[in-house]
Amino acid sequence: MSQTTAAAGGLTAPAPIGARLDRMPITPLHRRLTAVIGVGLFFDTFENNLSGTIGKVLQSDFGFGTTSLKLVLASAFVGQFIGSLTLGRIADRFGRRRAFLINLAIYSACSLLGAFAPNAAWLIATRFLAGLGIGAEQALSDCYLADVLPAAKRGRFIAWAYTLAFCGVPAVGFAALWLVPLTPLGVAGWRWLFVLGALGSAAVWVLRRQLIESPRWLAATGRTEEADRLVARLEAEAAGRGLTLAPPAAPSEAPERDTRLRDIFRPGLLRRTLVLWVFCVLSVVGYYGFGTLAPQIVAAKGYGLVAGLGFTALSFLGYPVGSALALPVVDRMERRTLVALSAAAMVAAGLGFAYAGSAELIVLCGFAYTLFSNVFSSVSHVYLSEQYPTEIRATASGAAYSLSKLSAGALPFVLLPVLDAHGPGALFAVIAAAMAVLAVTVLSLGERTTGVALK
Repeated sequence: MSQTTAAAGGLTAPAPIGARLDRMPITPLHRRLTAVIGVGLFFDTFENNLSGTIGKVLQSDFGFGTTSLKLVLASAFVGQFIGSLTLGRIADRFGRRRAFLINLAIYSACSLLGAFAPNAAWLIATRFLAGLGIGAEQALSDCYLADVLPAAKRGRFIAWAYTLAFCGVPAVGFAALWLVPLTPLGVAGWRWLFVLGALGSAAVWVLRRQLIESPRWLAATGRTEEADRLVARLEAEAAGRGLTLAPPAAPSEAPERDTRLRDIFRPGLLRRTLVLWVFCVLSVVGYYGFGTLAPQIVAAKGYGLVAGLGFTALSFLGYPVGSALALPVVDRMERRTLVALSAAAMVAAGLGFAYAGSAELIVLCGFAYTLFSNVFSSVSHVYLSEQYPTEIRATASGAAYSLSKLSAGALPFVLLPVLDAHGPGALFAVIAAAMAVLAVTVLSLGERTTGVALK
């Protein structure tokens, strides 16, 4: 039976779905949903770091020049730009669960095709198509978890999902270090990396068929009976385990009017939109600027291919560690403050990496950079998921995320020439400037969101 709250005149009215979700304790179903989303995100981070990790290998194997390398590095992100826009709209119109199944199916098929690439053109095309599929993964995941998790625990459990996710970064680093020198079954080792991504994401597709639809989305689209049944299931699971259910918050006297996508440019949401767009464009300069170009930076320091892969793999261990370190603080510290502090720490570690003169310092500073960047990334995903109403959350967030993919696609064309002409120091000076502008923007204009109930 639906939970109720007191209304004027002593009558009762159904408690809003969002209020019932926000008062929930964490149940085993919440944990299962978080784990399934996290494993799917694992392959998103695997994908995002794959081309950059083996870029030098591909350049050697195919014998292509700098322009082709830039296109290989950029193609997946350009595909993600389009995919983020398209699948976000599908998620708001047809449901989060359906969009999840579409995006992973496209990615799995096209990543497998990439393993058979006979030349750079095939590789660029399949990386673009794989990007179409995986492009909305982060936006969809953030919106889905924000939809189903209670407000007080939202940050911590989204951070848990990304702790699982960022294990994909060292996974691709060590898999490359292991497979690249080998030719299993007579097939070049780097091709097996694409096969691993394809098969893993296919397995996640099967798991995601078990996901429940977002009750907030169902309620926002008028499917209130379905939403009520799902929330009642969560409430029954909590009650059956002896967990305390607090009374849901009373509904507002006047319901919010329907929100449409164009409302992101109206006074109530315009500032949020501008902050998020600036944030998304600049954040990838710091985040993917390192992850995509780290092997190139190590090569510029004079280290060989295998040594570079080893340094990169060890540095990438900081990704899941940093995400785990965000867990105790993400719901206790204001999100925008944590964003700014972690961005500043990334700048310091990045400059250390740029000027490191020994293998030990390269690995140490690289590890520190990836650690701080994943404190930054985990809180960023929570922050971005909290900005828009349910009706447009996936589409509006997808539009913001799409700008980050476009920015990431441009990075090789912007940062590689800086690295080639002026060295790692100048490269990280550019990254430092971008992160400084980001931090100032979020601190001065960003909204406070920690523990705030979603609309």
